[in-house]
Amino acid sequence: MKNKRLVYPIIVSEYNDDGHYFVATSPNIPGMVTQGETLSEVAYWAEDAIATMIAGEDYPTPQDPTDWSLKQNERVIFVSVNMSQWLKRHSKTVRKNITIPDYLNDWAVENNVNVSRVTTEALMKLADI
Repeated sequence: MKNKRLVYPIIVSEYNDDGHYFVATSPNIPGMVTQGETLSEVAYWAEDAIATMIAGEDYPTPQDPTDWSLKQNERVIFVSVNMSQWLKRHSKTVRKNITIPDYLNDWAVENNVNVSRVTTEALMKLADI
């Protein structure tokens, strides 16, 4: 998996009812809603929300926002989502049994080498992650 960076436009609505905050939605990602107290914060949470919703799926093609009708309190911002990095940070680990030569196991134990870490790093290199 190469570095998969996606850029999605989102609609950010600004509210001043129970305080000042921003809410983000995306016509590209139906059902995606998140919020933050600042534009920076809402963009951060939108990245996470988009990645969460599209992980394990074909990535939707970003829409052109020029035809979107916006309300007075709305604006379009673009959110960059690096799916490779996000998946690395949010992947659960699985237990795998591997077979290695006895002498390498002895060497790893004597040198405090974490075989799981070394294996993970080698696989990430092969996968170009």
